[in-house]
Amino acid sequence: FEDVTPLWNDNTIVVLSLSKLGLPGARTGIVIAREDFIKDFTNISSLTTLSSGNLGPSIAKPLFAKQADGSRDVLRASRDIVKPFYRERARLAADMFREAMAGLPFYIHKPEGAIFLWLWFDGLPITCHELYERLKDRGVLISAGHHCFVGLDNLWRHRHECIRVTYCLDEELLREGIALIADEVRRAYLEAGTLESYASE
Repeated sequence: FEDVTPLWNDNTIVVLSLSKLGLPGARTGIVIAREDFIKDFTNISSLTTLSSGNLGPSIAKPLFAKQADGSRDVLRASRDIVKPFYRERARLAADMFREAMAGLPFYIHKPEGAIFLWLWFDGLPITCHELYERLKDRGVLISAGHHCFVGLDNLWRHRHECIRVTYCLDEELLREGIALIADEVRRAYLEAGTLESYASE
């Protein structure tokens, strides 16, 4: 959502998805790297996705062509359509979480253009995996955050206190899901008897 200056060196590999432009099959749409890395990446990608179609890349190709005025449709679509939609949806979801989880010890990681929010529940009395299972039983799917802390000490409590939640849903469905997440998180703290200690801090 903000202008940034990318870090670059010869060992950097940037992989960008075209899924936000409405091409979910083109998860690996753009690779920026040294030419030999790109060649290796292309070979690996070809082996792992032998049945992938060419329709997505064929549709996307004209978006990258330079127009007479020097602009590119992919940049215009990203700037004027995609970015505003996701920025507004992230703001809406964050506001919904703040309202539904008032009084709970939680934080929202600053959304920087992703299609999901990261939430941290400080001192969550159950693991994020158990929270995932409870929510799944109620028809709400989240990503348990511990899967994203690869290679870090399993005993680090923080990795079991985080979840990832998509906000690319119908607004009413999003509000319903957030209410159920808040209900389960609140229940976990109440069952453990730890919510009052946070409220007094």
